[in-house]
Amino acid sequence: MKNFKLPEQLVLLPYMAKWLVLASVVAVLAGTASAFFLFALDWATDTRTGHPWLIWLLPLAGFGVGWLYLRFGQQVEAGNNLLIDEIHDPKSIVPLRMAPLVLGGTLISHLFGASVGREGTAVQMGGALADQCTRLFRLKPQDRRIILMAGISAGFASVFGTPLAGALFGLEVLAIGRLRYDALLPCVVAAIVADQVGLWWGVHHTHYLIPAIPEVSAWGLTAMIIAGALFGLTGKVFAEATHALGHGMKRLIGYAPLRPFAGGILIALAVWLLGTDRYIGLGLPTIVEAFEQPLPAYDFVGKLLFTVASLGSSFKGGEVTPLFYIGATLGNALAPLLNMPFSLLAGIGFVAVFAGAANTPIASTLMAMELFGAEIGLYAGVACVVSYLFSGHTGVYAAQRIGQHKHREAPEGIRLGELRDYRRQRREQARATREGKRS
Repeated sequence: MKNFKLPEQLVLLPYMAKWLVLASVVAVLAGTASAFFLFALDWATDTRTGHPWLIWLLPLAGFGVGWLYLRFGQQVEAGNNLLIDEIHDPKSIVPLRMAPLVLGGTLISHLFGASVGREGTAVQMGGALADQCTRLFRLKPQDRRIILMAGISAGFASVFGTPLAGALFGLEVLAIGRLRYDALLPCVVAAIVADQVGLWWGVHHTHYLIPAIPEVSAWGLTAMIIAGALFGLTGKVFAEATHALGHGMKRLIGYAPLRPFAGGILIALAVWLLGTDRYIGLGLPTIVEAFEQPLPAYDFVGKLLFTVASLGSSFKGGEVTPLFYIGATLGNALAPLLNMPFSLLAGIGFVAVFAGAANTPIASTLMAMELFGAEIGLYAGVACVVSYLFSGHTGVYAAQRIGQHKHREAPEGIRLGELRDYRRQRREQARATREGKRS
């Protein structure tokens, strides 16, 4: 009797059932955590706005969070980079303490006036909660990688209300130029369910209005290429400046809690000298303004400097919402120069600076379509791809691997954070070789 094999589609059913259940469990946990976080974040922002004097307590708040991480959170201090490293090279379960530590640290940062975002918190909570399922369901290493990716997607989708972008972010953020399709179903399910869970809890996301999107034209696409290049360079400057300040603070200040203490003093003094709190917190009102009216051309510089100072001195939070602010205000400033509508270039900058800084052009394009409508897809796609190319081999996530280099040769599999040292060593070796030949 010949061996009978079931059709591939029937064999697929148990696999789909497993991941529908696992991804949904992760989504409920991540979506609920994100909803609580967003409600708490609204309270923190409203409290800070109503009590401007709280900015003077930012140094003490930073010291307190730094001490908590030094005492209880050294294993999870790497944040998003820890999740990315565990997906590439699984070692140990992400400690559950990552979730409450990053939640508390981010809320304190916002309450007292640091310029940080929120996606890092949601992603870390989603990843930490998802990894607890590894032990609960006794998952294999390959399945653990996938459930961590699903947790990242769920966290991102639920905090921004963009399920398709969230699903792709979990796939795209791991390695430049390479997607892992084995996690596609879990990431899509986790992102969609987590977004719905957040809505069920009553979460309301900010809406950005682009009244009319011009028809595609030669000049319109040219403007997107020019703007995309500038957005990519801005993302590159942001990422490199944040990493440089972080490394510099570690060299200068050995005791970790003193780094955010020093950064808090600098930020508080800057707010006092400028006489405005426009560049601290999330900055959502200014982002909305960028879609409605001309803004000062230097707004994007102010937000970039305050965010670099905050993240570089180890305040907890995320990079993405500040990148939205930087991109939207830069797009607003470029609009008259490129003869394009304010709202359109604000929307394009909103996603394109993020695309360059995070090396996620596909997720960023989908985010534009989810937030602003499908009609913006062509413009956003061009700008995000150009931004991705112009940002080079830099990024806000040092643990990102190079899966396929961009326009400049780079070794496959290397972490972005290690690329500079690798190239310096290669230059030194080449110099030593030349000197050896001359002698």
